[in-house]
Amino acid sequence: MKQRPAVTSKEVARLAGVSQSAVSRCFSPNASISEKTREKVLRAAQELGYRPNTVARSLIMRSTRTIALVLSSLDNMFYPMAVQMASRRFQDEGYHLLLFVVPESDDFPGVMDRILQSQVDGILMLSALLTSSLARECVNAGVPLVLLNRGVDIEGIGQVYSDNYHGGYWAGSYLAMGGHRNIAFVAGVERSSTSRRRFEGFVDGLAAHGLKPHAVVHGDYDFEMARQQTRRLFAETVVPDAIFAASDHMAVAVLETLRHELGKRVPEDVSVIGFDDTPVSAWPSYSLTTVRQPIDQMIEVATSLLMRQIHEGGGAESRVLPVIPVLRETARRPDSA
Repeated sequence: MKQRPAVTSKEVARLAGVSQSAVSRCFSPNASISEKTREKVLRAAQELGYRPNTVARSLIMRSTRTIALVLSSLDNMFYPMAVQMASRRFQDEGYHLLLFVVPESDDFPGVMDRILQSQVDGILMLSALLTSSLARECVNAGVPLVLLNRGVDIEGIGQVYSDNYHGGYWAGSYLAMGGHRNIAFVAGVERSSTSRRRFEGFVDGLAAHGLKPHAVVHGDYDFEMARQQTRRLFAETVVPDAIFAASDHMAVAVLETLRHELGKRVPEDVSVIGFDDTPVSAWPSYSLTTVRQPIDQMIEVATSLLMRQIHEGGGAESRVLPVIPVLRETARRPDSA
């Protein structure tokens, strides 16, 4: 069957009684065009079955209108939420999205090569580990890059993350004020700046009450690893009476293990605090005490910074956003200690 020739913008302009440039503006995000003209163009386009040629436009404009979203995992509920919010925001700006899921153990430099070869207009990296050499490669290639939920000491890279230190400080101090003395920390990925800053705050929060961490284990932000490390903590002679996990994802694994494998009551026997405030933490079966990251604000700021770099150029910015303690039922409250 012979394929019907594609409808051109010239045909749409003729039927709508407008100029060809008006048709182009109608299908260009943020372009100036009256509502009356837009309606005429859209009506003619629908009647003719017209679809704008985005490939041809990208060649003319030297822009693919594509953003790469890069992250290391979708297991942690924080990141699907972030991807969903970022997708809506970029789509509202008229950008297509390329999603790259790159586990920490995979060939990250190779993936970055493929991203740069895709000629994307910008990169939003969600908590992936970025080396200084790869960062310089992006900067040298002139590709705007913003890191979300991860901080790096690299010039030219935009960064948006929450106040991890003070979130950790609150968790350590709160557990100490609750009367706990053997307080353990389940860390994320060892090289992660977010986990490291949460731990530093946690240590200082304990120190303010004359305490040190009872134990530190690495859950690597992984559910099964956090379960294994919880078993390990409770196989010791002296066991924790409280646990601070560097993410809700791991805190839920800790809760599951304590309650259903080890027969522990939470918070009567062991208190648990997480970090993120993902939707699952509010479920009645968990009711997790945690530290809330302002995810919608983080996404809004990160996407705005990236759009500004793409459209206006200029230097990269770093933003640190405040966190909020969320008191639920998994940590003993100081007034009842």
